[in-house]
Amino acid sequence: MTPPDHQPDKKTILVIDDTAFNLTLMSGVLKKWYTVKEAASGAEALQQLQTDPLPDLILLDIMMPLMDGYEVCRRLKADPATAAIPVIFLTANVSSEDEEKGFELGAVDYITKPIKQKVVLARIKTHIALQAAANFLEDKAQYLESEVARRSREIEAIQDVTILAMASLAETRDNETGNHIRRTQLYVFTLAEKLKTHPRFANFLTEHTIKLLFKSVPLHDIGKVGIPDRILLKPGKLTPEEFEIMKTHTTLGRDAIVTAERRLGVNVDFLSYAKEVAYSHQEKWNGSGYPEGLAGDAIPISARLMAVGDVYDALISRRPYKEPMPHNQAVQLIIDGRGTHFDPDIVDAFIALQDDFLAISQQYADSDADLEEKARMLARLQPN
Repeated sequence: MTPPDHQPDKKTILVIDDTAFNLTLMSGVLKKWYTVKEAASGAEALQQLQTDPLPDLILLDIMMPLMDGYEVCRRLKADPATAAIPVIFLTANVSSEDEEKGFELGAVDYITKPIKQKVVLARIKTHIALQAAANFLEDKAQYLESEVARRSREIEAIQDVTILAMASLAETRDNETGNHIRRTQLYVFTLAEKLKTHPRFANFLTEHTIKLLFKSVPLHDIGKVGIPDRILLKPGKLTPEEFEIMKTHTTLGRDAIVTAERRLGVNVDFLSYAKEVAYSHQEKWNGSGYPEGLAGDAIPISARLMAVGDVYDALISRRPYKEPMPHNQAVQLIIDGRGTHFDPDIVDAFIALQDDFLAISQQYADSDADLEEKARMLARLQPN
């Protein structure tokens, strides 16, 4: 008989039989190639398995008093710690019904008594090899799963860094501070969470979509990179001609994202929403917005959410050229825009969440240092 592979690291076989002769016989057959442990009853075996290192395979007699082999097998398979150990039944007589019962309980094979040494060793070797292969595949699957998860986290991190880098580029040429990005992200996220069970929005606002919206919001004003400084940084009211140029930031933003997407060569989910937010966040519910004059449900939901968050933040934020509007007054202006500027249902959600909006605005408020740094940065951009 060819001995099993890996002799220096012998596999362990647990033999469970209530007859001392059978234990001695089986131990004699196996001990040359395996480490053999013995148990004279089902209860002893189960106790042994609680304290000793687990065996690689179990040979289990069926006909035992108090607790037969079927019950022992059932308990082994019910315990996650021992469920994967291959169990081979030992029996003098086995009917097709007995075999079926054993296999249903989780046994991998039957060996009939009187045993034949070559048959016993061959079947044990086969099932240990099968279990080793199964363990290898499980380990490999777990490794691949962890690698996929790691790569997914890396991709998400790259996406986040890319978005923030692009958004920061726009900020360097605008009066907004970095806190504006964080606030508007949280405003949109809070609204989306509130509305995800609303009949009008439930199909769209899935957990996955809300996550992508959160990523996309920072790019809503990316198109301002393309607006001339004399217009973008003008402290006073824009002329009609200047305002027409300012309005193009929506198209410029959308086109910049389209170009980035085209160069990637693939469609990226979060960029789809970024395009919507950048292009349509200045549209109004009654059709009086820009760039296309969309009205009602023709405006993407992402842009409708952004519109409320963006306007609220613009109202309550302090800027070098203006003082912040009180929260209550800003809330009233949003309410006044219900059904004209904003989606009525989104405004209703905003009203219910107004305390949350206030808390976000206070937690991420622009400090004096933020505004001073922004003023210095903008001054450097002004022509001499």
